[in-house]
Amino acid sequence: MSDSGMSDADRVAAAAASGPRSPQADAAAARLRWQRGLPRKRMSAACVLLHQADDARADDARADDARADDARADDEVKVLLVCPNYRPGWDLPGGVVEQDESPYAAARREVGEELGLDRAPGRLLALDWVSPSWERTEGITVVYDGGLITSAQAAGIRLPAEELSDWAFVAARRLAGFLEPRLARRVAAALAARDEGQAIYLQDGHPVG
Repeated sequence: MSDSGMSDADRVAAAAASGPRSPQADAAAARLRWQRGLPRKRMSAACVLLHQADDARADDARADDARADDARADDEVKVLLVCPNYRPGWDLPGGVVEQDESPYAAARREVGEELGLDRAPGRLLALDWVSPSWERTEGITVVYDGGLITSAQAAGIRLPAEELSDWAFVAARRLAGFLEPRLARRVAAALAARDEGQAIYLQDGHPVG
């Protein structure tokens, strides 16, 4: 691996392993080995992208479950959801944080990969600790404000066919019909935090503290 392809942690380890050894370098190398031996939590990052529809009926019609929606809230702010093709249900745009990648960088990368949009995330909205289950380890999901997306920007959305089958703008009052309960709680809490200008800590979508 060339030096340009090394992570910061790899550079530190390489520097500690080469050249004259001092007690401080030995201590730093031992500390790094200990840190690298600690368990790593599964981490994911996501963005809340919002849309104030000027064509709400067309937006709702993208999802079968939304076609029966009434027209009472054409100016209602809606959340962009994506539909994975590898599991049931919908989700926010986002995905797994890779090794030595920041959650912020992962959120931007995932929005680009999943939607074809290059958007820098805004401020932190929610940090959600996800408890372990029979199908997954414990983890942390970091949710950022993705900002408002216009209809013109939405027209440029391109989905990766191998990963996502559809996307839709969904009114906050209808999220429970698209998301499993834990995700619905997470998104609702993130929207509330956005409105209040703060960030919130969650455990399985429940506010704590």
